Amino acid sequence: MVRNLIRVCVAQTVVVADVEARSARRQDMPARETEAIILKTFPLGEADRLVSFLGRSSGRLRGVASGARRLKNRYGSTLEILSHVQLWYIERETRDLVRIQQCELLESFHKAQSDYGLSTGLAAISEIAERVLPEQEVADPMFRLLLLAAREVERRACWQLPLTYFAFWTVRLGGWLPSFERCAICGVAFGERPAFHHSHSPGLLCEYCRKPGMRPLDKSGRELAEVFATRKLDEIELPDKATKSLSELREAALSWIEFHTERKLQTREFLELT
Repeated sequence: MVRNLIRVCVAQTVVVADVEARSARRQDMPARETEAIILKTFPLGEADRLVSFLGRSSGRLRGVASGARRLKNRYGSTLEILSHVQLWYIERETRDLVRIQQCELLESFHKAQSDYGLSTGLAAISEIAERVLPEQEVADPMFRLLLLAAREVERRACWQLPLTYFAFWTVRLGGWLPSFERCAICGVAFGERPAFHHSHSPGLLCEYCRKPGMRPLDKSGRELAEVFATRKLDEIELPDKATKSLSELREAALSWIEFHTERKLQTREFLELT
């Protein structure tokens, strides 16, 4: 009887010690550090924020920034949309959300963030990235593309060209770019004639295969895609007459993103109002 009691006590002591050891390991877990771009934030509870960010070394993650909604908090303006930051976080195997420990601002896009029209463009860029990037998958080309687009929105004080370039390259990096030369159904060459697109179709169709509701993409818009494919955004300057072509190419790229992600972009309708 006494021996059994001793065994039980020893077993309980071992279990308690094991739990305490694991708890200590969790508490002592070192914070990971990454260069990051803030994609979105959402209110969480009374004082916290849920933050979606793209880490250069971690991929897209979501984490909790404790106390970030308080009037006086340690995060300041670091959690603004598309802010370029250095971020420290703790990741636990049993939890989907990481815990953000510290965030330092590397680059702010305050002018764009505080202007309604420009912030709408930033929101569209953010939504696209949030939609297409898988969680915890390193995506350095997308990181560099995001940073370039945000910088150009700020520098140009205009979102039209940066967003179009960003959407085009998102489609290209995703492997979703269709042929700009021939109809996806019948194979006829477009030549000088317009091609047509829709968010329910992955390709471009000719005037004979087009379906009701499809939008046009003229030859000039398809030629603009060639410019985007071969030149960096900060090297591109377009004449005023290219506005229509720019708009058509942007709409085509957004349609393909919607098709492949199987969801409408919520910010798309707001772009037409700015």
